[in-house]
Amino acid sequence: MTAIVTDAHYRMSLALIRDLADSGVRVIACEYDDIKNPAGFFSRGVSERAVISRDAENGGLFSLCKKVAEKTGERPVLFPVGAKTLEFVSAAASRLKSVCGLLVPSPEQLDFFNDKAQVCEFAKSLGIAVPRAYNIDEDIGFPAVVKPVCGEKAGLGAAERYMIVRDRAQLLSALKHFEKITGQPPVVQEYLGGYGAGCSVLAKEGQVLASVCHRRIREYPVTGGPSSCCKKTDAPQLLTAAARLVEAKSYSGVAMFEFKADAKGVCRLLEVNPRVWGTYPLTRVCGSNFTYMWYSAALDLPLPAFDGGREVKMVYYPSDFAAMLGYLKHGNIGAFLSGAADFFNPHVRNGLSEKGDRQPYRVYLKSLTERK
Repeated sequence: MTAIVTDAHYRMSLALIRDLADSGVRVIACEYDDIKNPAGFFSRGVSERAVISRDAENGGLFSLCKKVAEKTGERPVLFPVGAKTLEFVSAAASRLKSVCGLLVPSPEQLDFFNDKAQVCEFAKSLGIAVPRAYNIDEDIGFPAVVKPVCGEKAGLGAAERYMIVRDRAQLLSALKHFEKITGQPPVVQEYLGGYGAGCSVLAKEGQVLASVCHRRIREYPVTGGPSSCCKKTDAPQLLTAAARLVEAKSYSGVAMFEFKADAKGVCRLLEVNPRVWGTYPLTRVCGSNFTYMWYSAALDLPLPAFDGGREVKMVYYPSDFAAMLGYLKHGNIGAFLSGAADFFNPHVRNGLSEKGDRQPYRVYLKSLTERK
């Protein structure tokens, strides 16, 4: 049994590598030649490291999968982690499937779920609660949120994919900013002040095979950035909404459905990430067999019973330290103290550092100091 995990520098890749190795799968960590010292290369779960040319795109991945298949006598499973890699793989899926196991969305499914405005309109037609979308010519209730249709395609980081605007001048500035970057008008939605939540799924041809839901505890930046701390939880209503969309689009692959609560506590669907998402390591630290389910489904093997794991809290350091300081700066003493308590709580899991496999975390931290 062999798996190829791409984009080994992403922190999400570590969870895949460790999960697969723990399941008895031989793991090949793969990275592009313009990335130096990817953290995943240093994991004890890696059996082999492969570097491919970014210019080759899928050609490099096809050659790697073919080489592994010929050497082992069986098709490896390809796990595309980065958004750009997934886009390449999706477009060449029919060719790649001749040399590897693969379970990814189609290009049409990627285009649909990457389009925030289209997703919200369709979800609304299915009876799923979504934020109010504003036309810039109408009266807009401030604060509001402005975000590109698909910031990932423009290469924007998670904290760069939105702006909270509090008046007309800020709105016009945000519209101009995102349109200049993406070449298309951004989405303007009502701002929801409640907690954030997510439902992560593995699906095949419209059927959800596995799911892990979470609630966001802290985020950085503290005004709506990605999770720095989250907690695995049961959320049947979120799973119902996600499953409805998965079935309606006959979706295949992994995806994270992101929600936020309104003033009444009703969770509204914000967007869908049809790829490996930032909090993917929670599927590992909670003890689920999510990744091995994905491996099995990609090869059309009999699926093991899904173990949804236990309720557990996960943090990312150093981003959670930054979040704690951010909450303190904004006068939220409770969130700061909660973060401090979690740091000293041995039951709170670090999504990146694991006993017996510390080196990738050290490499990751070093890479943060070297960023320009």
